[in-house]
Amino acid sequence: MQAVNRFIFGPTQEERVKAVQSQLRSEQRALDREMRQIDQGTSKTKMEIKKLAKKGDTKNAKVLAREVVRAGKQRNRLALSKARLNSINLQLQHQLAMYKVTGSMSKSTEIMKLSNQLVKLPEVSKVMREMSMEMTKAGIMEEMLDDTLDSGVLGEDEDEMEEEAQGEVDKVLFELTDGKLGQASTTDHLPDLAQPEPQASEEEERKDMQRMQDALDGLLRG
Repeated sequence: MQAVNRFIFGPTQEERVKAVQSQLRSEQRALDREMRQIDQGTSKTKMEIKKLAKKGDTKNAKVLAREVVRAGKQRNRLALSKARLNSINLQLQHQLAMYKVTGSMSKSTEIMKLSNQLVKLPEVSKVMREMSMEMTKAGIMEEMLDDTLDSGVLGEDEDEMEEEAQGEVDKVLFELTDGKLGQASTTDHLPDLAQPEPQASEEEERKDMQRMQDALDGLLRG
């Protein structure tokens, strides 16, 4: 009888949700693999940067440092995607618990919000659209609009790299080369980075405070 009902009416709400959960776990494992690959590649790149620094090859060291920054952004995005997938899975688990008690599921604004965020990410966009359709059929979320599905974030990272990368690249170079490149790259001698000017300013400020205190003490003494 269940087979007949499934043939006529399709999978039940519970079956659809469990299928989505299985797919969610699969996607999380895939993201884990990607993050491990990024970590391995980043480690190798950092070692190469150190070798280039010893040779004084600043140009190529900067190119690789930019890749380290790019890889870091990519890894953070994957980690955030995995966390969101896990949040959806937890919400679905709650829906299944509700289904066992009431025999039905309700729409979830939290799942809708998370799905909208994930569908914009190129790494999980396609599979997220498929899962969203299944969750819509299960009655858990509203059908996504076409403009929502198409409003991706492709290209944003490139713009951000242009605006923010230089400072991050310099920081990576500075840390990996013990200050020989990066923040120190525009100076001829690293020891000059001690920057005596701020220290002089602090000394002047201390003297000014002392003079003010002396003047105040004089006034109080009459």
